[in-house]
Amino acid sequence: MSVVDAAFDHPLKIEEEAAAHLAGGIANHGYQCGMLWGAALAAGAQAYRLLGPGALAETAAILTTQRLVEAFRNHTKQKINCVEITGLNLQGKSEAQPILKFILKGGPIFCFRLAAKYAQDTYDEITRTFTENHSEAPESPVSCASMLAEKMGASEMHTVMAAGFAGGIGLSGAACGALGAAVWITVMNDPTEKAGGLGSNPRVNEVFSRFASTTGNKFACSEIVGRRFEDVEQHASYLRDGGCAQIIQALAA
Repeated sequence: MSVVDAAFDHPLKIEEEAAAHLAGGIANHGYQCGMLWGAALAAGAQAYRLLGPGALAETAAILTTQRLVEAFRNHTKQKINCVEITGLNLQGKSEAQPILKFILKGGPIFCFRLAAKYAQDTYDEITRTFTENHSEAPESPVSCASMLAEKMGASEMHTVMAAGFAGGIGLSGAACGALGAAVWITVMNDPTEKAGGLGSNPRVNEVFSRFASTTGNKFACSEIVGRRFEDVEQHASYLRDGGCAQIIQALAA
C-alpha cells in the first residue's frame, strides 16, 4: 500500500500504519495475504481521489480489486491466503518454531520479491482500470465493508477505501471483508493500538471474538453467505435485502 500510494504521489501515513495490522492474513490469522488488503486500500484511495464518495467510486474500487486478486494469483499458483502461501501458522501455542522454519526455507526473501512484483502489478492495474469509463453503479449500498466503515464513523475517503474488501476481497469469497475493515478502522481510530504486535491488541482480538460469535466461527464470506457473488450488482442486492446486517452490527458495536 505504501509503495503504491507513493507512486501516485499521495502517501497516507496513518492509513498505511493501520494497514500493517492486516499483515499475516489479518493480524497473523492466516487469511488473505496482507499485500491484497493493502492493494485494495490503495485502489480505494485512488477511486476516491478520482470519483469522490458514493456508489460509483465504491463500484470502481471493487472492480479494480477483482483484477488485483487475479494478478496476485498469477504469482502464487492461485493461492491468496497467507498460511497457504507461506506455510506459516502463527495461531498455535508456539510461534518460534514455524517462524524459524519459514526463515530457513527462504520465506522472507520470497515475500519481499513478491511484494516488489505485486506493487508494480497493483499500480498498473489501478492505472488501467481508472482510464476506463465508470458511468454506472448499482444502487447503494454497494460494499459490505463500506457499510461497516460508515457505521463505525469513518470518513468518506475511508469508506471508499474499504470498498474493495467486499465479498472477501474483490468478491473472491475469502475471509470477510467487513472483518478486515473493522480491524483496519479500529487500529486507525486508536493510536494506542498501533504500538502492539500483530494479534496482540486487545481491541482487535475483541473484534475477532464478536465476529466469530456472530458467524458461528465461520470466517470465509462464501461459507457465511452460502455462495460467491458473481458481480457487484449481486452483492449490492444481497446487502439491500438485509444480508450481513447482523455481522455489520456486531462489528460496529
